[in-house]
Amino acid sequence: MRCYIDPMSIQMFGLPVSRGVAIGRAVLVASSRVDVAHYFVAPQETGREVERLRRARDAVAHELSLLQRELPADAPPELSALLDVHLMLLHDDSLTEPTKHWIVERHYNAEWALSAQLEVVARQFDEMEDAYLRERKADLEQVTERLLRALAREAGDAPAATAGLARDFAGEDPLVLVSGDIAPADLMQFRHGVFTGFVTDVGGKTSHTAIVARSMDIPAVVGAREASRVIRQDDWLVIDGDAGVVIVNPSAIVLEEYRFRQRQIELERARLHRLRFTPSVTLDGEAVELLANIELPSDARVALDAGSVGVGLFRSEFLFMNRGGELPGEDEQYEAYRAAVQAMGGLPVTIRTVDVGADKPLDRMSVQELRHEHALNPALGRRAIRWSLAEPAMFRQQIRAILRASAHGKVRMLVPMVMHPREIRQTLELVARAKQQLADAGRPFTDIEVGAMIEVPAAALLLPAILALVDFVSIGTNDLIQYTLAIDRADERIASLYDPGHPAVLRLIADTIVTARRAGKSVCVCGEMAGDPTYAELLLAMGLRSFSMHPAQIPAIKQRILRADTRRLQPLLETALASEDPAQVWAQLLSA
Repeated sequence: MRCYIDPMSIQMFGLPVSRGVAIGRAVLVASSRVDVAHYFVAPQETGREVERLRRARDAVAHELSLLQRELPADAPPELSALLDVHLMLLHDDSLTEPTKHWIVERHYNAEWALSAQLEVVARQFDEMEDAYLRERKADLEQVTERLLRALAREAGDAPAATAGLARDFAGEDPLVLVSGDIAPADLMQFRHGVFTGFVTDVGGKTSHTAIVARSMDIPAVVGAREASRVIRQDDWLVIDGDAGVVIVNPSAIVLEEYRFRQRQIELERARLHRLRFTPSVTLDGEAVELLANIELPSDARVALDAGSVGVGLFRSEFLFMNRGGELPGEDEQYEAYRAAVQAMGGLPVTIRTVDVGADKPLDRMSVQELRHEHALNPALGRRAIRWSLAEPAMFRQQIRAILRASAHGKVRMLVPMVMHPREIRQTLELVARAKQQLADAGRPFTDIEVGAMIEVPAAALLLPAILALVDFVSIGTNDLIQYTLAIDRADERIASLYDPGHPAVLRLIADTIVTARRAGKSVCVCGEMAGDPTYAELLLAMGLRSFSMHPAQIPAIKQRILRADTRRLQPLLETALASEDPAQVWAQLLSA
């Protein structure tokens, strides 16, 4: 991949997680030790946000003054002096007045505006020559966090998020998002065309933030380390999602080179899009099912437009996020599932039960639980089916909503992170109880197929026992790789070790496909490998005939399938799997 180097600008390197090129002005979402909500407010609500900021400042001033008055007589004089410094910073116009600018001119909510201004002033402190003044940055951060906590106490009165207002201050300029890190739930708020790309300091290729970026079909680079410290608000950026390069304030020549790349990419997408209604059949006549992964009911339309023949993975957890701690009830979930099922017009929809925990915590999780999850390894904690079985009332609500949606089309239910047949039996008992409850209430539903996700090595090893209980299985390659290789898939420091082509991973996938097919059960790959053209022919050779991926990835995978001949591929498989580097050997065999 050609990378255009501009000696007059700054180049940063990270992990390419979503292909393409984005060019636009930087919008920074600053990191904080306090969780900060980021959303745009309507013009008529900016006065209300400024008033929230004023009330928070007055509340913090009262807190600090009270602390100062209640200092014991024998307290060191430095404590009183420190509180004086905090009060001075609190009322300093360099913090409060520009914060109002972010609210009034940019339509940021008060919390986002405050954290954005903290970023600006903190950099000014970093550039000071006097060491004593540089150290006052910590005081500024402490004051800001007090303000953020004061704002959080009254967050229930905040206006609703309005994503589309980003254009109001940007004019015709495209925008790109820059952050130390951004949670998938926050990114979902910006999914409707506000940003054309994003870059983060941390993250891995299959972190959930990267997955959401691919579902938004926008170029993205993660793990760019100091990006949020180097890039400033309104800097012009080029995000090369193919090479993992971010260029800050590029020259006119480099900009034109990348704009040419953008035009080429659009032409290639248009060419592939013409394949959307072509049946997905290999050269030797093997039909292959191409399904879509979606996060929200509105994504169903995008899935159909991409040529999918159903939804292989509806990530229901995104219905549970950004709700201020209130979970969706049965009726609300039913309406969402029904909307997706009806939008697919009779095509199958596989709804995965809520998969929270790890890098997708819920707002309602207790402070103790969140602290425990962050202190230990959240990927090994109470998540997915473990969380659902620990919350049976919530789980029954979701199961009833899924069953009710089945009255409107073909619905299947998928259970994530299964590690033991016992979890399937418990789930099936809850399904039976939910069916009885719906029957007693006279609510219509149909029998649905129940499947298990194979994403833990224990499940792959116990597959025959699991297959005896379920109707189908789906291989979640993202977590299967993570747990097989003991690699945190969200940690950019060890990203090079996260290897879908590792022989152990490929052997587990191949054995799962063969075992499921011998048992007469359908098997699908719904992880990121399904949408990676590098592995399309290899999965076909293993016997896979059902792929589920982000809608944007379907055309490229379909093109590979249309050109593949499984009769030629299958004899090459064992040679590749027996080697130390199957992916490299496979590529050599294909090109021979």
